[in-house]
Amino acid sequence: MSRILGLTGNGAVAYAVKQCEVDVVAAYPITPQTLIVEEFSEFVHNGEVHTEFVCVESEHSAMSACVGASLTGARVFTATASQGLALMHEILYIASTLRCPIVMGVVNRTLSAPINIHCDHSDMMGSRDCGWIQVYVENAQEAYDWVLQAFRIAESPEVLLPVTVNLDGFILSHSLEGVEVLDDEEVRSFVSTRKPVITIDPNKPITVGPICFTDFYFETKRQHVEAMNQSPKTINEVNGEFAELTGRRYNFIETYMMEDAEAAIICLGSTAGTAKAVAKRMRGRGKKVGVIKPWVYRPFPAEQILKSVENIGSLAVLDRACSVGAPYGPLCSDIAAVLYKENVKLNIFNVIYGLGGRDITPLDIEAIFNEALEVAETGVVKEPLKFVGVR
Repeated sequence: MSRILGLTGNGAVAYAVKQCEVDVVAAYPITPQTLIVEEFSEFVHNGEVHTEFVCVESEHSAMSACVGASLTGARVFTATASQGLALMHEILYIASTLRCPIVMGVVNRTLSAPINIHCDHSDMMGSRDCGWIQVYVENAQEAYDWVLQAFRIAESPEVLLPVTVNLDGFILSHSLEGVEVLDDEEVRSFVSTRKPVITIDPNKPITVGPICFTDFYFETKRQHVEAMNQSPKTINEVNGEFAELTGRRYNFIETYMMEDAEAAIICLGSTAGTAKAVAKRMRGRGKKVGVIKPWVYRPFPAEQILKSVENIGSLAVLDRACSVGAPYGPLCSDIAAVLYKENVKLNIFNVIYGLGGRDITPLDIEAIFNEALEVAETGVVKEPLKFVGVR
């Protein structure tokens, strides 16, 4: 039996974590993430959960504590944003290579300098190759749903990799929405009790993360790659079970009005909602446009994206982060690589937008759609990389 609660994006994450009966939360406050762990600390204080809440002196320490707790067999959660994620960067690699199934909420916020507390994706994109499964959500409902699924995915014996659930800072984290939540018992049944493959037992000591030079390090990373490559099977299975439970079906990507589209936009996070609204309005004027929204960014959904673009004439790739000195932003670089690998001839161009939390308006998106339609008709990309919304 489900019910509707008024929750912010941060609140939706905290509520989902509460229902998952997490053993340990170690976290440090940082805007705009703070409310996730602040609200969860209230659940601990009120006795609503039996979680060990560890207050640490930094995000580096938070992730270190999470690694240690996870290796004992505990179910573990943390959350961060921006500079906090950057401070964790060293331990992100340790967590994933030690195969710790930690779930982390990342409330996306730009990186300094200059100091800015608002949304873009530069924080997570700076750690996109850290070996974590990475999910981006459009709204608070998706944040709630993906946190529940993230624990199942991370803790699967076939995966054993940490997972980030990314939500746009302030745009989602502080906006109140109606979120359909499950009963506690339904969540417990869906997530189930963690059955750790390896635990630390004082009576059976093992070595974790030893010095590993040229003799074995390469093999360790190859196993890590294989775990990520095998994870789509588990992600699909969990998505299917969640759809049976809730009626809300997730996949690696969502497509909107792509069946007969001539041109499309692909983007991550909350911007997809605006893009879909603009696409619907333009369809009313006879313009055949569509939207592609990846939920899962790592492992990269190459197969699903290739299928979604097979009948369009052009694709505008929106990046809310820039890779300074690179030909494209991060999402566009991945898409260009996939298209080249499969010898797919598709005209693409990259749009950098929204840095430092600047809004992208429906008029901006309509202009991008119109440019994509022009590219589809002429086959000419005038600006392979452009910045929209900058003075």
